[in-house]
Amino acid sequence: MRDSRESNNRGAFTGRSTAATLLSMADDSMIDENQETEALAVWQTLSRLRSARPLVHCVTNAVAMDLTANLLLAAGASPVMAHAKEEVEEVASAAAALCINIGTLDGPSAEAMYLAAKAAVESGVPWLLDPVGVGATSFRREIAERLSHLQPSVIRGNASEITALSQESGGGHGVDATIESWDALDAAQDLARKCGTVVAVTGSIDYVTNGHNMIAIANGSEMMGRVTAVGCALSALTAACLAVQEDPMRATVHALVIMGVAGEFAAERAVAPGSFRSALVDAIYLLDEATLVKAVRIG
Repeated sequence: MRDSRESNNRGAFTGRSTAATLLSMADDSMIDENQETEALAVWQTLSRLRSARPLVHCVTNAVAMDLTANLLLAAGASPVMAHAKEEVEEVASAAAALCINIGTLDGPSAEAMYLAAKAAVESGVPWLLDPVGVGATSFRREIAERLSHLQPSVIRGNASEITALSQESGGGHGVDATIESWDALDAAQDLARKCGTVVAVTGSIDYVTNGHNMIAIANGSEMMGRVTAVGCALSALTAACLAVQEDPMRATVHALVIMGVAGEFAAERAVAPGSFRSALVDAIYLLDEATLVKAVRIG
């Protein structure tokens, strides 16, 4: 799916990789049955999220906090934005999930992120790393690599970020992707195996891998790339799904589908990026089983 960090090149779902051609190779009746089964699983995760209202600790960037908090509330979670190094260990240990986003990074916030992640691991709390702009500076790379060694349940980024973190060749200007998601599949699998985690690489097609298996998700809207912090909010939503779905790969796929379908729903009602932002939060809140069954595209 799109966020403001993704490349603007648009590609078709089929024909880009083995993962992306799964739907085109299957029997139509099998596709319908499989998509409905997947949609029902996504709905179960969203329903659990709404009923459990898990506490999600977000150590995120200043640009993303408002949209992230409101989107988590709309989804049913309870966000807390605690960043001070004096309290992050206590908050992370008490939370149901942790999301760390390095978007607006400095020395004190980097220390707080490390303390929060370490506390989460020690307390058995699932956590997600969003390595925003990791390829832009050596400081970001050093911090992201240090955090990636603390056993994140999920790492989510655009193609350039995942490529840079995996130490493959690749580029990015600022936090924007300069390659498409399917160009980072080898890097994503390598990173997943190296860190023993699930990696999500997002773009016009989203891919999720545990280093061995690969799932593609074709939901989303180009309008998502016109609003800042949509990807950051997606990372926090994924952390929320980790709180109610024990399988990190399934939790990640489900979060991507929820956000992607909501983005499509919002794009139908919005007239421009400003109205899309509000419509996206509303769509997350209003999302129902019937909409998911009709719209989900997983391969």
